[in-house]
Amino acid sequence: MDFDKLSRAAESVSQTVGSMIKIALLSRRVTVVKRAVEGDEIVVLGNGPSLSKTVEESADFLSRKKKIAVNFAANTPLFLELKPEFYVLADPHFFADGNENVDKLWETFARKVEWDMVLFVPSNVKLRRADSLSSNPHITVERYSLTPVEGNRRFCHFAYSRGWGMPRPRNVLIPSIMIALNMGFRTVYVAGADHSWMRTLSVDDNNRVVSIQPHFYKDSEKENRRVTAEYAAYPLYKIVYSFYVAFKAYFEIRDYADYLGSKVYNITPGSFIDAFERKTV
Repeated sequence: MDFDKLSRAAESVSQTVGSMIKIALLSRRVTVVKRAVEGDEIVVLGNGPSLSKTVEESADFLSRKKKIAVNFAANTPLFLELKPEFYVLADPHFFADGNENVDKLWETFARKVEWDMVLFVPSNVKLRRADSLSSNPHITVERYSLTPVEGNRRFCHFAYSRGWGMPRPRNVLIPSIMIALNMGFRTVYVAGADHSWMRTLSVDDNNRVVSIQPHFYKDSEKENRRVTAEYAAYPLYKIVYSFYVAFKAYFEIRDYADYLGSKVYNITPGSFIDAFERKTV
Protein backbone atom coordinates (compact mmCIF):
# COMPACT_ATOMS: atom_id res chain seq x y z
CA MET A 1 0.00 0.00 0.00
CA ASP A 2 1.29 3.49 -0.91
CA PHE A 3 0.93 5.25 2.43
CA ASP A 4 2.19 8.58 1.05
CA LYS A 5 -0.50 8.53 -1.65
CA LEU A 6 -3.13 7.54 0.90
CA SER A 7 -1.99 10.31 3.23
CA ARG A 8 -2.18 12.91 0.45
CA ALA A 9 -5.65 11.73 -0.51
CA ALA A 10 -6.83 11.93 3.12
CA GLU A 11 -5.35 15.41 3.45
CA SER A 12 -7.12 16.55 0.26
CA VAL A 13 -10.46 15.24 1.53
CA SER A 14 -9.93 16.91 4.90
CA GLN A 15 -9.00 20.23 3.29
CA THR A 16 -11.97 20.07 0.92
CA VAL A 17 -14.45 19.40 3.72
CA GLY A 18 -12.84 22.12 5.82
CA SER A 19 -13.10 24.57 2.94
CA MET A 20 -16.78 23.75 2.46
CA ILE A 21 -17.41 24.53 6.10
CA LYS A 22 -15.45 27.80 5.88
CA ILE A 23 -17.40 28.84 2.79
CA ALA A 24 -20.70 28.11 4.54
CA LEU A 25 -19.70 30.02 7.68
CA LEU A 26 -17.50 32.85 6.39
CA SER A 27 -18.29 33.66 2.76
CA ARG A 28 -20.69 36.52 2.26
CA ARG A 29 -22.30 37.95 -0.84
CA VAL A 30 -19.69 38.97 -3.38
CA THR A 31 -20.19 41.52 -6.14
CA VAL A 32 -17.19 40.95 -8.41
CA VAL A 33 -18.50 40.90 -12.00
CA LYS A 34 -17.03 40.44 -15.46
CA ARG A 35 -15.59 43.78 -16.58
CA ALA A 36 -12.98 42.86 -19.16
CA VAL A 37 -13.81 43.00 -22.84
CA GLU A 38 -11.96 41.08 -25.52
CA GLY A 39 -8.37 42.24 -25.78
CA ASP A 40 -8.27 43.95 -22.38
CA GLU A 41 -5.12 43.37 -20.35
CA ILE A 42 -4.46 44.43 -16.78
CA VAL A 43 -1.47 45.20 -14.56
CA VAL A 44 -1.56 44.51 -10.82
CA LEU A 45 0.63 47.17 -9.22
CA GLY A 46 2.29 45.88 -6.08
CA ASN A 47 4.01 48.36 -3.80
CA GLY A 48 7.52 46.90 -3.99
CA PRO A 49 10.53 49.19 -4.51
CA SER A 50 10.92 48.14 -8.17
CA LEU A 51 7.60 49.75 -9.13
CA SER A 52 9.18 53.20 -9.54
CA LYS A 53 11.61 51.82 -12.10
CA THR A 54 8.84 50.00 -13.97
CA VAL A 55 6.73 53.15 -14.14
CA GLU A 56 9.70 55.20 -15.31
CA GLU A 57 10.86 52.76 -17.99
CA SER A 58 7.51 51.33 -19.12
CA ALA A 59 5.15 54.31 -18.94
CA ASP A 60 3.75 53.71 -22.43
CA PHE A 61 3.09 50.03 -21.66
CA LEU A 62 1.22 50.91 -18.46
CA SER A 63 -0.81 53.63 -20.15
CA ARG A 64 -2.31 51.04 -22.51
CA LYS A 65 -3.41 48.63 -19.75
CA LYS A 66 -6.06 48.60 -17.06
CA LYS A 67 -4.49 48.85 -13.62
CA ILE A 68 -5.11 47.65 -10.06
CA ALA A 69 -3.49 49.53 -7.16
CA VAL A 70 -3.30 48.31 -3.57
CA ASN A 71 -2.78 49.31 0.04
CA PHE A 72 -1.23 52.77 0.58
CA ALA A 73 -0.56 53.51 -3.09
CA ALA A 74 -3.23 56.24 -3.01
CA ASN A 75 -1.09 58.19 -0.54
CA THR A 76 1.53 58.76 -3.24
CA PRO A 77 1.73 61.16 -6.22
CA LEU A 78 2.03 58.12 -8.48
CA PHE A 79 -1.59 57.22 -7.78
CA LEU A 80 -2.89 60.43 -9.33
CA GLU A 81 -0.50 59.96 -12.24
CA LEU A 82 -1.48 56.38 -13.08
CA LYS A 83 -5.22 56.73 -12.29
CA PRO A 84 -5.87 53.01 -11.72
CA GLU A 85 -9.31 51.74 -12.67
CA PHE A 86 -9.36 49.32 -9.74
CA TYR A 87 -8.14 49.33 -6.14
CA VAL A 88 -7.93 46.45 -3.65
CA LEU A 89 -7.76 46.57 0.14
CA ALA A 90 -7.51 43.43 2.27
CA ASP A 91 -5.79 44.01 5.63
CA PRO A 92 -8.17 44.88 8.53
CA HIS A 93 -5.76 47.73 9.30
CA PHE A 94 -7.31 49.74 6.46
CA PHE A 95 -10.76 49.62 8.03
CA ALA A 96 -9.77 50.67 11.55
CA ASP A 97 -9.96 54.17 12.98
CA GLY A 98 -7.24 56.30 14.52
CA ASN A 99 -4.40 55.98 12.01
CA GLU A 100 -3.30 59.05 10.09
CA ASN A 101 -2.09 57.11 7.04
CA VAL A 102 -5.38 55.24 6.81
CA ASP A 103 -7.32 58.49 7.27
CA LYS A 104 -5.30 60.09 4.47
CA LEU A 105 -6.04 57.12 2.21
CA TRP A 106 -9.81 57.43 2.60
CA GLU A 107 -9.61 61.20 2.25
CA THR A 108 -7.86 60.71 -1.09
CA PHE A 109 -10.56 58.32 -2.26
CA ALA A 110 -13.30 60.75 -1.28
CA ARG A 111 -11.80 63.98 -2.61
CA LYS A 112 -9.11 63.32 -5.21
CA VAL A 113 -10.35 60.46 -7.39
CA GLU A 114 -11.73 62.21 -10.47
CA TRP A 115 -11.91 59.14 -12.73
CA ASP A 116 -14.10 56.06 -12.49
CA MET A 117 -12.57 53.57 -10.05
CA VAL A 118 -13.85 50.36 -8.49
CA LEU A 119 -12.77 49.83 -4.88
CA PHE A 120 -12.75 46.18 -3.79
CA VAL A 121 -13.07 45.46 -0.07
CA PRO A 122 -13.54 42.15 1.80
CA SER A 123 -17.14 41.04 2.17
CA ASN A 124 -16.79 40.61 5.93
CA VAL A 125 -15.62 44.12 6.86
CA LYS A 126 -17.78 46.96 8.02
CA LEU A 127 -17.07 49.95 5.81
CA ARG A 128 -17.14 52.74 8.38
CA ARG A 129 -16.24 55.38 5.81
CA ALA A 130 -19.01 54.53 3.34
CA ASP A 131 -20.60 57.95 3.86
CA SER A 132 -17.45 59.77 2.76
CA LEU A 133 -17.21 57.61 -0.37
CA SER A 134 -20.83 58.23 -1.27
CA SER A 135 -19.94 61.86 -1.92
CA ASN A 136 -17.69 60.80 -4.80
CA PRO A 137 -19.72 59.58 -7.82
CA HIS A 138 -16.57 58.19 -9.47
CA ILE A 139 -16.09 55.41 -6.90
CA THR A 140 -17.97 52.12 -6.91
CA VAL A 141 -17.48 49.76 -3.97
CA GLU A 142 -17.56 46.02 -4.59
CA ARG A 143 -17.14 43.11 -2.19
CA TYR A 144 -15.03 39.98 -2.50
CA SER A 145 -14.46 36.96 -0.26
CA LEU A 146 -11.15 36.34 1.51
CA THR A 147 -12.18 32.83 2.60
CA PRO A 148 -9.21 30.45 2.11
CA VAL A 149 -10.13 27.47 -0.07
CA GLU A 150 -7.97 24.32 -0.31
CA GLY A 151 -8.35 20.66 -1.23
CA ASN A 152 -9.59 18.95 -4.36
CA ARG A 153 -8.45 20.89 -7.43
CA ARG A 154 -11.80 20.76 -9.25
CA PHE A 155 -13.63 21.89 -6.15
CA CYS A 156 -11.17 24.74 -5.61
CA HIS A 157 -11.51 25.98 -9.19
CA PHE A 158 -15.30 25.85 -8.93
CA ALA A 159 -15.25 27.78 -5.64
CA TYR A 160 -12.75 30.33 -6.99
CA SER A 161 -14.87 30.95 -10.09
CA ARG A 162 -17.94 31.60 -7.94
CA GLY A 163 -15.99 34.06 -5.83
CA TRP A 164 -16.55 32.01 -2.67
CA GLY A 165 -12.89 32.09 -1.76
CA MET A 166 -9.32 31.94 -3.03
CA PRO A 167 -5.89 30.46 -2.27
CA ARG A 168 -4.86 31.46 1.24
CA PRO A 169 -4.67 35.29 1.06
CA ARG A 170 -1.35 35.89 2.82
CA ASN A 171 -1.03 39.34 1.20
CA VAL A 172 -3.05 41.76 -0.93
CA LEU A 173 -1.42 40.66 -4.19
CA ILE A 174 -3.20 37.28 -3.98
CA PRO A 175 -6.78 38.67 -3.94
CA SER A 176 -5.78 41.30 -6.49
CA ILE A 177 -4.70 38.72 -9.07
CA MET A 178 -7.72 36.55 -8.32
CA ILE A 179 -10.08 39.50 -8.75
CA ALA A 180 -8.42 40.36 -12.07
CA LEU A 181 -8.92 36.79 -13.30
CA ASN A 182 -12.54 36.68 -12.12
CA MET A 183 -13.25 40.00 -13.82
CA GLY A 184 -12.46 38.20 -17.05
CA PHE A 185 -8.95 39.45 -17.83
CA ARG A 186 -7.11 36.74 -19.72
CA THR A 187 -3.73 38.45 -19.56
CA VAL A 188 -2.59 39.69 -16.16
CA TYR A 189 0.77 41.36 -15.52
CA VAL A 190 2.24 41.67 -12.02
CA ALA A 191 4.54 44.64 -11.33
CA GLY A 192 6.15 45.88 -8.12
CA ALA A 193 5.98 42.38 -6.60
CA ASP A 194 9.58 42.14 -5.36
CA HIS A 195 8.72 39.84 -2.44
CA SER A 196 12.38 39.93 -1.41
CA TRP A 197 11.59 39.86 2.31
CA MET A 198 14.05 37.03 2.99
CA ARG A 199 16.95 39.33 2.14
CA THR A 200 16.07 41.60 5.06
CA LEU A 201 14.92 38.99 7.59
CA SER A 202 16.90 38.73 10.82
CA VAL A 203 16.59 38.09 14.55
CA ASP A 204 18.00 40.53 17.10
CA ASP A 205 19.74 39.70 20.38
CA ASN A 206 16.41 39.80 22.19
CA ASN A 207 14.99 37.08 19.91
CA ARG A 208 12.73 39.54 18.13
CA VAL A 209 12.20 39.02 14.42
CA VAL A 210 13.20 42.02 12.30
CA SER A 211 11.83 42.27 8.77
CA ILE A 212 12.38 45.34 6.62
CA GLN A 213 9.73 45.55 3.91
CA PRO A 214 10.60 48.42 1.58
CA HIS A 215 8.02 49.99 -0.74
CA PHE A 216 8.33 52.23 -3.77
CA TYR A 217 7.29 55.04 -1.42
CA LYS A 218 8.80 56.01 1.94
CA ASP A 219 6.80 54.78 4.93
CA SER A 220 6.26 57.14 7.83
CA GLU A 221 8.12 56.46 11.07
CA LYS A 222 4.82 55.63 12.73
CA GLU A 223 4.02 53.02 10.08
CA ASN A 224 7.53 51.56 10.39
CA ARG A 225 7.07 51.25 14.15
CA ARG A 226 3.70 49.53 13.66
CA VAL A 227 5.14 46.95 11.26
CA THR A 228 8.21 46.40 13.46
CA ALA A 229 6.03 45.76 16.51
CA GLU A 230 3.80 43.42 14.51
CA TYR A 231 6.71 41.27 13.36
CA ALA A 232 8.36 41.26 16.78
CA ALA A 233 5.25 39.58 18.19
CA TYR A 234 5.81 36.44 16.09
CA PRO A 235 8.55 33.78 16.29
CA LEU A 236 10.69 33.21 13.21
CA TYR A 237 9.08 29.91 12.23
CA LYS A 238 5.67 31.59 11.89
CA ILE A 239 7.13 34.35 9.72
CA VAL A 240 8.89 31.86 7.45
CA TYR A 241 5.72 29.76 7.27
CA SER A 242 3.76 32.83 6.17
CA PHE A 243 6.25 33.24 3.31
CA TYR A 244 5.62 29.60 2.36
CA VAL A 245 1.86 30.22 2.33
CA ALA A 246 2.23 33.21 -0.01
CA PHE A 247 4.59 31.59 -2.50
CA LYS A 248 2.50 28.40 -2.57
CA ALA A 249 -0.63 30.46 -3.26
CA TYR A 250 0.93 31.85 -6.43
CA PHE A 251 1.31 28.33 -7.82
CA GLU A 252 -2.35 27.69 -7.03
CA ILE A 253 -3.25 30.93 -8.83
CA ARG A 254 -1.18 29.83 -11.83
CA ASP A 255 -3.08 26.55 -11.88
CA TYR A 256 -6.41 28.41 -11.75
CA ALA A 257 -5.29 30.75 -14.54
CA ASP A 258 -4.48 27.69 -16.68
CA TYR A 259 -7.96 26.33 -15.93
CA LEU A 260 -9.47 29.60 -17.17
CA GLY A 261 -7.25 29.76 -20.21
CA SER A 262 -5.59 32.88 -18.81
CA LYS A 263 -1.96 33.88 -18.35
CA VAL A 264 -0.25 35.67 -15.47
CA TYR A 265 3.11 37.28 -16.28
CA ASN A 266 5.59 38.58 -13.71
CA ILE A 267 7.17 41.79 -15.03
CA THR A 268 8.88 42.63 -11.72
CA PRO A 269 12.69 42.75 -12.10
CA GLY A 270 14.40 40.69 -9.40
CA SER A 271 11.14 39.29 -8.03
CA PHE A 272 11.27 36.25 -5.74
CA ILE A 273 7.96 34.92 -7.10
CA ASP A 274 8.80 31.82 -9.13
CA ALA A 275 5.28 30.70 -10.11
CA PHE A 276 4.60 33.02 -13.05
CA GLU A 277 6.34 33.28 -16.39
CA ARG A 278 8.75 36.23 -16.51
CA LYS A 279 8.36 38.93 -19.11
CA THR A 280 10.21 42.16 -19.87
CA VAL A 281 8.11 45.11 -20.99
